[in-house]
Amino acid sequence: MRVLVISDIHGNWPAIEVVSAVPHDEVLCVGDIVGYGPDPAKCLRWLRARSAHIVQGNHDRALAEGIPPRCRPDFEWLAAAAAGIGRAQLSDEERLFLRALPGQLSLVLDGKRILMLHAAPADPVYGYLRSDASTWREAAAGLAADFLLVGHTHVPFQHEFETLQVVNPGSLGQPKDGDPRACYAIIEDGVALLERIPYPVETTVEGLRDSGIDDEAFHVLAGLLRTGRVSRIDAKGGGRG
Repeated sequence: MRVLVISDIHGNWPAIEVVSAVPHDEVLCVGDIVGYGPDPAKCLRWLRARSAHIVQGNHDRALAEGIPPRCRPDFEWLAAAAAGIGRAQLSDEERLFLRALPGQLSLVLDGKRILMLHAAPADPVYGYLRSDASTWREAAAGLAADFLLVGHTHVPFQHEFETLQVVNPGSLGQPKDGDPRACYAIIEDGVALLERIPYPVETTVEGLRDSGIDDEAFHVLAGLLRTGRVSRIDAKGGGRG
């Protein structure tokens, strides 16, 4: 069985279109389907059509409940600037679907115990942890799982501790590690591999331009999509999404 693991899609439909062609049998999404990007409804509908296993991210909860996503200040203003996109595109039923998503989910696939959550074990929706191994060894201590799948940081990483593998596939739709290609992971035969694939970034940028978002937010988000870097955003404060 080939399991496709994705996170932090952020309304980036062209990225999903490319990654959807990667051979897979199951789809796992560790949150943040919506927020920032131009096509959150298409992304959500793709996941639902494939009966994907999904946990709630902070932006999913924000849209569903009409509350701030609790980003750091630099991304808070960007999230607010783009929030109207999701409100306009998603139906009431779709917002209820986001609201009902679990904060964490345990399942068994191909004989492996998988624990999914968006952020961190102590705070599954909002917690933020550095990607270093020592931090995650402490955070994941005692978890009864073969794989812990997380997202939130938009930076891919992978750690193995005895019988537990911690995997962050990185952001499918808004990478922040200096490489703008879409990130994802594949789990097959008990092995997780971090992967990247190019997608038509300018199609996403044009969709964002056409979304009606204000010019300042558009230019900052377009720069992030094109470069995978947050330097321009850091001028407003620096932080996570």
